[in-house]
Amino acid sequence: MPRMTTKQQVGDTRRRVLDIAERLVQSRGFNGFSYADIAAELKITTASLHYHFAGKAELGRALIARYAERFFEALTAIDAGPSTAREKLRAYAGLYADVLRGHRLCLCGMLAAEYHTLPDPMRESVVSFFDENEVWLAKILQQGRATGELDFNGTPEEAARMIIYGLEGAMLVARPYGDVARFHSAAEQLIDSLTTRRPSGTPK
Repeated sequence: MPRMTTKQQVGDTRRRVLDIAERLVQSRGFNGFSYADIAAELKITTASLHYHFAGKAELGRALIARYAERFFEALTAIDAGPSTAREKLRAYAGLYADVLRGHRLCLCGMLAAEYHTLPDPMRESVVSFFDENEVWLAKILQQGRATGELDFNGTPEEAARMIIYGLEGAMLVARPYGDVARFHSAAEQLIDSLTTRRPSGTPK
């Protein structure tokens, strides 16, 4: 097996740092770990960590950027997959369920809980993450309303915020129970509340 070049080794260490930091944020929160925790797990010095990320704020921004990139790639895949608005919303909720199933919470949801203690650049990145989610959801909601599949009060943007708040809250409350089914139940009821009501006896 060929040996990794120095550039490859640097890239591999950086990825491992981000992997560990992401897990720690999603389980403990951004203020719940230090560089020493990461260094101990990687068996390197904290000085070596500063080579990859000058400070914790830089590490935090890199974490959000990588998480957001993966998340929005998943949204692109949803756009190309399920055909109905309801199916797309269920697939969206599934992204949250997958995180909870790994005994973690949404990275940006955890950071939002610590918002006032975060460095300003990280705050901006967290807000941007939720803003982009809102834009995507509002597009799906508008499409569903236009086809008559969805029925909700207010604007698509307001309904999009309700979905985000509802799913983030459902993750938080389901976590201490260790029961993903609780989250699924809440997510389904949330989506059902947006579905066009049919007369009793009409097949779905």
